[in-house]
Amino acid sequence: MSVLAKEYREEIRPVLVDKFDYENVMEAPQIDKIIINVGLGDAKEDNKLLDAAIEDVARITGQRPTVTRAKKAIANFKIREGMPVGLKVTLRGRLMYEFLYKLINITFPRVRDFRGISPNSFDGRGNYSLGISNHTVFPEIKVDEVDEVFGMQVTIVTTAETDEEAFELLSQMNMPFKR
Repeated sequence: MSVLAKEYREEIRPVLVDKFDYENVMEAPQIDKIIINVGLGDAKEDNKLLDAAIEDVARITGQRPTVTRAKKAIANFKIREGMPVGLKVTLRGRLMYEFLYKLINITFPRVRDFRGISPNSFDGRGNYSLGISNHTVFPEIKVDEVDEVFGMQVTIVTTAETDEEAFELLSQMNMPFKR
């Protein structure tokens, strides 16, 4: 069991139950999954870029990503149907908690001029999205070996019904929101 999962069960869940007046402990919101998306616009010309991105994302998440392909052709972008346009990983369980712990405690402090993440990126249903513009801030990536830098979109899906509950859940997990 990861440190964050154990902390959630022992410390965070009781705080949420008290704050939101739940009758049952199981009503307290928790993190369901984390989805990481990487858009690779240049992958259509360079297969080596796609392979390197797959390797880097697998190293960051601990799970091999699936390649997302174009659903329809777009002539202006020179994309044909079925061409690879990105990568996607869905993390659950132990890998999800390990990734979140690493994101909060190791990756965010490594970002230059980091002042916190926006508390306004909730979707209205208790899910939170954030973008990371440079994947080399993760400790698994050696900057010397990177051919091309890419960004990623991280979506944290929770069982919370409102943004307020999800905000409190992530705040209790030490997510560095701006004040």
